[in-house]
Amino acid sequence: MLGQDHLMIKPKHPFPIPGGLFLHHALTFNPSSFYTSLTKSNSPTISFTNENTRTETSANAKRRRGRGGGLFLSVSLSIKQVPPPYVGESPESLSHNRDNKNCQEKEKEVRIVTQVQGWRALNTLKHLSAGAVSAAVSKTFLAPLERLKLEYIVRGERKTLLELIKNIAVTHGLKSFWKGNLANILRTAPFKAINFYAYDAYRNQLLEWSGDQESTNFDRFLAGAAAGITATLLCLPMDTVRTKMVAPGGEALGGITGTFRHLIQTEGFFSLYKGLLPSIVSMAPSGAVFYGVYDILKSAYLHSPEGRKRIQNMKQEGQESSINALDKMELGPFRTLLYGAIAGCCSEAATYPFEVVRRHLQMQVKETKMSAVATCIKLVEQGGIPALYAGLVPSLLQVLPSAAISYLVYEFMKIVLKVEST
Repeated sequence: MLGQDHLMIKPKHPFPIPGGLFLHHALTFNPSSFYTSLTKSNSPTISFTNENTRTETSANAKRRRGRGGGLFLSVSLSIKQVPPPYVGESPESLSHNRDNKNCQEKEKEVRIVTQVQGWRALNTLKHLSAGAVSAAVSKTFLAPLERLKLEYIVRGERKTLLELIKNIAVTHGLKSFWKGNLANILRTAPFKAINFYAYDAYRNQLLEWSGDQESTNFDRFLAGAAAGITATLLCLPMDTVRTKMVAPGGEALGGITGTFRHLIQTEGFFSLYKGLLPSIVSMAPSGAVFYGVYDILKSAYLHSPEGRKRIQNMKQEGQESSINALDKMELGPFRTLLYGAIAGCCSEAATYPFEVVRRHLQMQVKETKMSAVATCIKLVEQGGIPALYAGLVPSLLQVLPSAAISYLVYEFMKIVLKVEST
């Protein structure tokens, strides 16, 4: 039995054929329009399905005869419009689309590479800035001690420390203790900036080559030595100018520019690199000891139970914006100062004789120029082994706080500037 939505079709056949036209309940059926729609090219498909074989045939096919199963007529109608046939793209169009896609991918890659390079350049600049600021602060704060050290080395003073301080203050005034400080900052700031950055760069590169989880002590010393040599090669000319300025008669040369001009005109360009060999010989072990000792002490603390606990607490509190930069330091302010002072003391004591020889080489004129070995022998002949350590006490008094302040300001500025490890 069929409902109102079904139409019985009785073909001329000895056996009755049950059939049905299934219409959506929201549609009204008009036989004439139905017949007309079947005659059009876009008419619905009519299929006969044998219930036994489930084989579909077209509407104008011959009816299958035989006993058994009847045929069921099913007509499916849709009110949706038939979509237009797909028209394939031409080869030229496909090639053009591929070219556009490749260009877009290349532009995206270029943007990514540019962004990465920009980030690295900015991070490098911030890293160098942290080292430069640390040097400027420490050198300005300790300029009087630096002046005393130079007086002992260059002028060969025999007075006691207190007598020398009183003599300089009375003769030249208190401002004379900061004489040459600008040139010292111009020399030391880039020197320390390059030194700090080069050490981290060399150490990370050695760590990458070795494939280890942490740098070895040998890697630390090697990276420190390489950093010291790199900074020396780039910054020695300014150090030569500063030494010349504080030497007797340096006041008449006309400041930094005048001293540069005087050295180049009278002794040639390479006079700016006086004492290069002893400088490299001294800075290689100096950098190795200075950065290696500090890094070893730092690593030992961070692997201790107290250090692990501090790092864990810092990670838990890391999301709080109220924490200041000093509290974010891995070692904390006190240990940073202490370890920096120890590293500076070890470095200065190990390499101080090279520093003395280098200063004397920088003071030599072209007519009486001697080699580093000859200069060292002459110093020993004139004053014995202690001559190689002339001014060590004021130098240590200057180096200890200088190294401590340098590391403190450097670690502090790295946090403030958000320097990322590379």
